[in-house]
This record gives sequence, C-alpha cells and structure tokens, in this order.
Amino acid sequence: MTEPARQLLDHPAPPPQPTSRPALVSATVDTPATVVTPPVRKVAPRAGHWKVWAWTFGVAVPLLAVNVLGMPYYLAPMGERVRHPWHGMLRPSGTVGLAAGIVAVAIFLFLWLYPLRKKYKQLAFLGSLGKWMDVHIATALAMPLLLAIHATWRADGVIGLGLFSMLVVIASGVVGRYLYVRIPRARNGVELTREEVAGRHRELIGELAETTGLGVDVVERTLDMGHTSVAGEGTGRIFMRLLSDDLMRWRRTAELQRRWANVAPAGRPLSRAALAEAVRLASQEMSLQQQSRMLEATHRVFRLWHVAHRPFAITALVAVVIHVAVVLAVGVVQ
Repeated sequence: MTEPARQLLDHPAPPPQPTSRPALVSATVDTPATVVTPPVRKVAPRAGHWKVWAWTFGVAVPLLAVNVLGMPYYLAPMGERVRHPWHGMLRPSGTVGLAAGIVAVAIFLFLWLYPLRKKYKQLAFLGSLGKWMDVHIATALAMPLLLAIHATWRADGVIGLGLFSMLVVIASGVVGRYLYVRIPRARNGVELTREEVAGRHRELIGELAETTGLGVDVVERTLDMGHTSVAGEGTGRIFMRLLSDDLMRWRRTAELQRRWANVAPAGRPLSRAALAEAVRLASQEMSLQQQSRMLEATHRVFRLWHVAHRPFAITALVAVVIHVAVVLAVGVVQ
C-alpha cells in the first residue's frame, strides 16, 4: 500500500458540515420564515427641548426686570409721566417702548408660521412639528412682557383689546400644550397609531424586565394603572381626570424609586444608572397606559380647545394690524 493511501486510512477526512443559508432561503413549509415587524417610533424627549425653554427664560428675565424697574413710571398718573425722567425712554414711542413694540409684532407674526407648518406637509424640511410646538409656546410666553412694556401698562382702546386677546391666546396655548403632550407621539411629533402604541408598550415592558431582572408578568402587574372608563364625561371632569392621572403617576414613580433603591428587584442590587433607567422606563410605561386610556377623551377636548383658541388668535391679529396701520398712517404721537 502506498504511503498516501496509508495516511488516508489512518486520518480519515471529517464529514462535511452543513452550510448556513439565509433564513428567507431555508424557509420551508415545515419551518416558516420569521415575520419581521417594522420598528416602532419611540416616544422620547426631543433633542434640544431644554435649550428652547432655557432660551425663553433667558429672554424673559431681562424683560421682567424692565417691567419691575419701570414701575415708578408705569404707576404714575398720565400727567406726571411726561415730566418723568424716564418718559423719553419708556413711552410707547421711546427707545425701550418702541423697540419692545417692534419685537412684539415680529414675534407675533412668527407665531403664525406654526399653523402653516402644521397645515402644509411640504414644509416638513423646516423641522418636526414637536420642535415647532416647543418654539411656538416658548416664544409666545415672552409676549405679555413685551406688550406690557410697549403699552406702558395701559389697556385701553385697540391695543387693550389686542393685549386681552393675546393673554387669552397665551393662556389657552398653555392648556393646548398640556393636551398635546398627552397624545402618544413619535419624536417628530406625529401621532402614533394604535399598533405602534401596543408595540411601544411591549418594548417598554421588555426593556424594564431586562433592566430590573423581574419577569414580564411581574412588571405588568407592578405598573398596572387601572382601566377606569371616561365615556360620557364632560370637559371639566376629563381635565380633572388628566390631572389626577399625573398626580397618581408621580406618586407611583416616587414609590417605585424608593422601593427599588431599598429592596433590590429580583434579588440583585441595581446600580445608580440602572435604577435611574428603570424609573424612567416605568414612568414612560405608566404614562403610555394613561394616554391610551384617555386618548378619545383627550382628542375630544383638543378639538374643543381649537374652537376656543383660534377666534382669540384672529382677534389679536386684527387688533395688532389695526394698531400698526393707525400708527403708520397718523404717526407716533406719544
């Protein structure tokens, strides 16, 4: 026997290994292919959200300072204002007063860009609806301070009507923002479908179970917020229910944080970062449950809010246009 034949008998070749194939190619009738579900759009804080509000308060503080420091002039009778040393600066046509009026008009016109962005999808390249909503609300909060400076704390005539309408619009805008964030939305501000909400619910439960080491059923029982019906309730009762839901969720979140900090879930201690992540996921899951339960009622109140918000916004716009037209036509007299 030759030497190569003897080596082949002593060391036989290993059996051939099965080759791996993609799941879609190897799928047969006995082993069906796995259905891949599309990714769920997550409900998460938008990037730069805190920067918008930090900028707003950074602007509001100087405006508030001007109003407070100018009180000796604003509270003086009209006959004494003309002899006040600050009259040339704080009067509506003065350096500070006129600048405040011009900035207020510019901001007011800018606020009307948000309805256009919301109506026309072709403007999507300008940014997400959620970010536009943040800028819209945050910028509007500076309007009362600017109008108070320009009007020198007077609320008569057309400017008084505009000031009153603007205050109502701003107050209703805060309410609208409260309702807006209680509708499940993606990061770009688009409302989630029911399928996406259910998918996000499963995703949150799975992430929380992985973070804490608890079972999925235990997590669901721990975070169950109940299913009280709100069908047929009025607007006032719905608002009270929304507020009570917020209070209940904050209490439950604080209770879970204390419990998980003292008693380790699943018998294992959590690090500070893991505890913070678990509390964040729990708060999101409880909020998603409440939003889903109140979704139809929230939509109903949101539609009523639009009916009340728009007329005052249009009234404020008409008053501002008349005021500016009159000032440009007859000149500044104050």
